[in-house]
Amino acid sequence: MKQSNTSLITGLTFVATLGGLLFGYDTAVISGAVSSIDANFIDPLHLSETARSSLSGWTVSSALFGCIIGAVIAGWVSNAIGRKGGMLVAGVLFLLSAAGSAFPEIGLGPIGAMGAKALTPFIVYRILCGVGVGIASMLSPLYIAEIAPSQIRGRLVSFNQLSIVLGMLLVYFVNWAIASQGDDAWIRTTGWRLMLASEAVPALLFLVLLLLVPDTPRWLVMRGRSEKALAVLTRLAGTDEARATIAEIETTLVVRTAPLFAFGSLVIVAGILLSVFQQFVGINAVLYYAPLMFKNMGATTDSALWQTIIVGLANVIFTLVAILTVDRLGRKPLLIGGGLMMAVAMITLGFLFQAKAVGIAALIAVVVYIAGFALSWGPVTWVLLSEMFPNSIKNKALAIAVAAQWIANLLVSWSFKVVDGNTTLNASFNHGFAYWIYGGMSVFAAAFVYFYVPETKRRTLEGIQNLWSADEHTLGPDAAAIRSPTAIKQPSAG
Repeated sequence: MKQSNTSLITGLTFVATLGGLLFGYDTAVISGAVSSIDANFIDPLHLSETARSSLSGWTVSSALFGCIIGAVIAGWVSNAIGRKGGMLVAGVLFLLSAAGSAFPEIGLGPIGAMGAKALTPFIVYRILCGVGVGIASMLSPLYIAEIAPSQIRGRLVSFNQLSIVLGMLLVYFVNWAIASQGDDAWIRTTGWRLMLASEAVPALLFLVLLLLVPDTPRWLVMRGRSEKALAVLTRLAGTDEARATIAEIETTLVVRTAPLFAFGSLVIVAGILLSVFQQFVGINAVLYYAPLMFKNMGATTDSALWQTIIVGLANVIFTLVAILTVDRLGRKPLLIGGGLMMAVAMITLGFLFQAKAVGIAALIAVVVYIAGFALSWGPVTWVLLSEMFPNSIKNKALAIAVAAQWIANLLVSWSFKVVDGNTTLNASFNHGFAYWIYGGMSVFAAAFVYFYVPETKRRTLEGIQNLWSADEHTLGPDAAAIRSPTAIKQPSAG
């Protein structure tokens, strides 16, 4: 590939990954504001322990309800107005929600004087942001997969996950910098608003840069704009490869929209379970509530934020490991190895909490868990979801899988606050019970990949279609390596 083509692909990938950065930024920004949100909106209601924990969990995780909505409509949006158009919609929602969630009283009453009455508009703005996240979570990796050459597709799609974790790390520093400007009382009145408002900066950058990029060749072909698609592909890959790719895309789109189960049920079920297991291993309970988790270990507010930054750094470093290995080792070995690594770390953390031995060993267990997730289920799940579905069912199948992921995320995020705040469980397990659940789910996730997920490395998107069969009980003719973590049939060039 010529350098100019590489530069263009890199530039387009960078713009798309800003959607991932905003995904990560929004996921983690709430972690610095949880105690302030409770103090301003929930404590004045004087609820029982269970009701308070449940409402607090819902408030923090309400954005995930919007993520489900966003994921459900993302397929329709991307089909109607394109991958680029869908990301523009997401960018507008990010910008609107940044201002609204920071100042939910706007248009309703004096800033800071509404108390618990501001909780409902706050949740509404968080849900709107969630819709943006849900759309971006599907379309950013899909955009990258549809413009990337097959031999480096896994690496480029993994950059979206790197942007997600960089967004998380960035906002950990932003939250810490804001929190350091005042004491706890100042954070409860002003600091938390600045944390949430800071998301407007990357949202505006995302919107501006999106205006400069083309839509993907595959979407253009689906809309009958093959000449435009050819022009984009020629800029990306050269004339000869562009014509061959256009022909291959058009062949797979003879039926431009096929029934959802046209390639059997296994591809749909595999996509859904990949999404569900990515959440059931507990990652977002750890990320959303990292400061709370470290406070449970006895850390002060400032040291809890610093320990959260350590977690963010581990996330970035091991996501880079995944980027360097996903196209060489393949998808399956990383998912299986990472699942087992997370299982050991979470089960160990549970025992450390129960034994009240939550010093440096517990921090190490958390870092090992994050490392296991970052080199496997974090980036590789998105790589698989962006490439595993045949073109003619991709919009519907990917929307269902991503919606399932956000539903699972909502369940985990809400239930963690309830389980972690339960007096009876804490009396016996001292905040450790939830981590044993996540450890068990990590074992199930690794087993699922070993038995039911085929290897897709080095295959074109159109070639992956041959991995699946219309017979719901079997895989397609090229999926002989389903039980092998590494062996695959070598595809033709392209």
